[in-house]
Amino acid sequence: MTRNRPPPGLQAAKNGPGRSLPTGVTTGETLVATDETIGRRFAKPERLLLLIAAAGLWLGPGPAVGGDDLVRQQRVDQAVVRALEYLARAQEPSGAWRIERIGESTAATSLAIMAFLAAGHVPAEGPYADNLDRGIRWILDHQQPNGMLVHRKSHGPMYSHGISTLMLAEVVGVVEPSLAGRCRRALERAIRLILQAQQIRKSSNHAGGWRYQATSRDSDLSVTGWQLLALRAAKDIGCDVPADAIDRAIAYVKRCSTRGDRGFGYQPGGGTTPTRSGTGILALEVCGAHRCREVLGAAEYLLERPLQLNDHYFFYGVYYCTVGMFKVGGHYWEQTRDRVGELLLSSQRPDGSWLSPRNERSHGPIYATSMAVLALTVEYRYLPIYQR
Repeated sequence: MTRNRPPPGLQAAKNGPGRSLPTGVTTGETLVATDETIGRRFAKPERLLLLIAAAGLWLGPGPAVGGDDLVRQQRVDQAVVRALEYLARAQEPSGAWRIERIGESTAATSLAIMAFLAAGHVPAEGPYADNLDRGIRWILDHQQPNGMLVHRKSHGPMYSHGISTLMLAEVVGVVEPSLAGRCRRALERAIRLILQAQQIRKSSNHAGGWRYQATSRDSDLSVTGWQLLALRAAKDIGCDVPADAIDRAIAYVKRCSTRGDRGFGYQPGGGTTPTRSGTGILALEVCGAHRCREVLGAAEYLLERPLQLNDHYFFYGVYYCTVGMFKVGGHYWEQTRDRVGELLLSSQRPDGSWLSPRNERSHGPIYATSMAVLALTVEYRYLPIYQR
């Protein structure tokens, strides 16, 4: 397997855990790599080869990086640059980003923030420092008294809450010290709400999961996926997340596995789709159930029935299927990366955005673009949740 990114250890040695990562330099649509940004973007193949030669312990005696891989990686990098330029232009004066049919949204804002982070940008420096700082502060300003991270009432506030909690867990280590304490306090309140919502009395089939409301008495895989990602990310930075909460959530996700372990349903007993299967894979992988029976069955299903551009909830699926299969690794990841990557690269719009052709169209281009960037940048490994 060829590898297009530098070993995480090289970046960690240079930047140290939790420190700001250097940002890249762009000129129009041409990537310009400098000595400081070579760890993230490879516009000059000769520099990549030098880095590979210096990292022999990382690559070992494996195959050389081919020209096709370099060309593909440059296409990905350039698509990400254009997408971030679009997202920066689309930010509201308030610092928020919006969902088309709703308006300013904690979910859209948090997804956009994570898209910048996933590409190596940070709030403390670089061309998007102000965009990130204003977005993070907008999220913090809209935390409700009960800890809920939501701007407007909706039928499913736990979606927005889970996404925004995940973002805070990912950003705590890269904000300025003056803001880090505020982010940490908001994160801990948000985590308490997630844990309290899990404790609501439910039937045995739904126990351990989450649903649209913090008081819901049933659960579904979609909402549960975001809460699990948030809990895992928060636990990784030292927040108090009881092991029992993770174990109960894992049990719920496994109950959503379909008969014969051929994917995951929306709820226990439901039918499988690529999007739901990606959610189940990632939820179990981040919680340590690496390559368990349910994960491998769903991964095989995704190879046989891969995500298609006209699938319902395509961009939701792009995120979960891509990151999930990346964590599974091996040929599962290679085939998913190549197929989904080409779908995204060929469907990017001239202004740098993406827009769903199906039912997610009402969410607008900010949502789709953020999800696309999060999928394309998984091999960058800047977000802690992307680490294997």
